[in-house]
Amino acid sequence: MIIYPAIDLIEGAVVRLHKGDFAQKTTYGSNPVEVACGYREAGAGWLHLVDLDGAKNPQNRQIGLLGEIIGASGLKVQTGGGIRSRADVAALAEAGASRIVIGSLAVREPETVREMFAEFGREKICLAADVMWGEPEDDEAGYYIAVSGWQEASAMKLSQFLEIFGEVGLRHVLCTDTSRDGTMTGCNTALYEEVKTSFPAIQLQASGGVSSLGDLEALSTHGVIIGKALYEGAFGLGEALAIGRRKAGTC
Repeated sequence: MIIYPAIDLIEGAVVRLHKGDFAQKTTYGSNPVEVACGYREAGAGWLHLVDLDGAKNPQNRQIGLLGEIIGASGLKVQTGGGIRSRADVAALAEAGASRIVIGSLAVREPETVREMFAEFGREKICLAADVMWGEPEDDEAGYYIAVSGWQEASAMKLSQFLEIFGEVGLRHVLCTDTSRDGTMTGCNTALYEEVKTSFPAIQLQASGGVSSLGDLEALSTHGVIIGKALYEGAFGLGEALAIGRRKAGTC
């Protein structure tokens, strides 16, 4: 299981949000390069980096800082935050990103993203399936893709979302239970087991709620994003990586 320590960036600072809410922000430092290098020294191979400035306004994307983090740390970086066009993907790839995370664009313009799979390849793109529970009047209850800054559920079911891109070779999916993001209340293991059962070819990454080493032990996903639990000292990255190595090949 790949452990992805996370860095979320606002104006160059390392932050974490509570359920994606910019008004509930905690700052954990002003030197993301130093944080990334610390993760490398602890044994990490990957970093999950979210440009929250770019998510709010593409004109404020922190491309230069991303390149600095990649160059200084030597880590493979999976990054996203407000990807709105092919040019955004190309710019991040040029800056050295190993994988680009695409979320809302895949819901709004699925054909555009399908074309990106053809151009950049399935290893370069990770789809962000940010989900929330919905009980619409004219459809069955279940997990739907969240939109509008995670404030509401779209009309697209998680299963539909994954099926659309399965046709073009979808491989990497980051699935976040938005109700648990930044809460340290435990992972939604039932959700991930459901996705794995229905879409066994996907290399699934869990995100949202990690609070203990026990949460990592309970997961059977290909990867897991860990943010607040590391910053709050719930456990050490080395301990998490040891679990990831032991579970490698079983997820």
